[in-house]
Amino acid sequence: MRKHRNLKIQQKNILVAPLNWGLGHATRCIPIIQNLENLGFTPIITSDGEALQLLKLEFPHLKFLELPSYTITYPKKGKNFRWKMLQNIPNMLFAIRNERKLVQKWMEEFQLCGIISDNRLGVYNKNVPSVFMTHQVNVLTGSTTYFSTKIHQRIIQKFAECWIPDVAGKPNLSGKLGHVDHQDSKLKHIGPLSRFRKIDLEIKYDLMVLLSGPEPQRTFLEEKLISELKNYSGKVVFIKGKVEVKQEVHQCENILFYNFMQSSELEKTINESEFILCRSGYTTVMDLAKLGKKAFFIPTPGQFEQEYLVDKFQKEGLVPFCKQEDFSIEKLEEVQNYKGLSHFEQEVNWHELFSLFDGK
Repeated sequence: MRKHRNLKIQQKNILVAPLNWGLGHATRCIPIIQNLENLGFTPIITSDGEALQLLKLEFPHLKFLELPSYTITYPKKGKNFRWKMLQNIPNMLFAIRNERKLVQKWMEEFQLCGIISDNRLGVYNKNVPSVFMTHQVNVLTGSTTYFSTKIHQRIIQKFAECWIPDVAGKPNLSGKLGHVDHQDSKLKHIGPLSRFRKIDLEIKYDLMVLLSGPEPQRTFLEEKLISELKNYSGKVVFIKGKVEVKQEVHQCENILFYNFMQSSELEKTINESEFILCRSGYTTVMDLAKLGKKAFFIPTPGQFEQEYLVDKFQKEGLVPFCKQEDFSIEKLEEVQNYKGLSHFEQEVNWHELFSLFDGK
């Protein structure tokens, strides 16, 4: 294991702060962290919970700092999602205030020259270039979409730039989530992000189940899928999406279970799978597009963003979906009638992107 660099002397320290809301924010920061290192910067990673634990496993040689949790709790029923989010606001505001205090302290302690915040609302500082990364410039919340979008866009204005992991034109992955009608110089479409590479490997699994997202919905879907897979005869690899200290693996009839996989093993396994059954979180969408994989989506109940994306992809003839409560194993037969997601030619220009932190 490499020793930590002398952070107080190093003048190119970049604070990278993904939100701990499922694992997608953390995993899409992996290529950012890798390329910061490749270009001579020193990433300092900060988050909380499973997101922090996952990145510690991926980058054990880096410095890690802990942020206060937003203490977000989720409803058991999707129809209560918006009301539950409103109840979470006091906890979030308290955590955001503490984020700002910690960032101010770390500015001097680690001589930061830049900040990249993936949806952490209080992680910025006016004295260094601070970037907000999101695929949701427009935040869909049903009847309150106008207000949630306005609030989010006001927060974005506190940052030097807003990086949107998608292409600017059409076709694109995020649709109206990541595109606005008006011009805004802070908004920069950087191209889709993925930690994976497409590799031509022999197919070993007929189906890969890839779980992620918040509790208790992650567990609800796990239980439902295990029950339904009793009627599936193909070979299945089932990734539960539970980041724990030790990887656990066990075989149960035709299903090989993992609690989690790190990036290199997960990349290999997805490439070895015929198609994927998963949530429609945006990071998963970017990964599947990069690998050119067919999929079946089950959006997290109550998450308007995921529900919008599955409707978009089904109408475009790319990926079928159904609601969690309506899923049955027979529905997987629909996958053969859809084209699947595909990779865009636009690659992220890392030199140009990170020139912000060099003052160029």
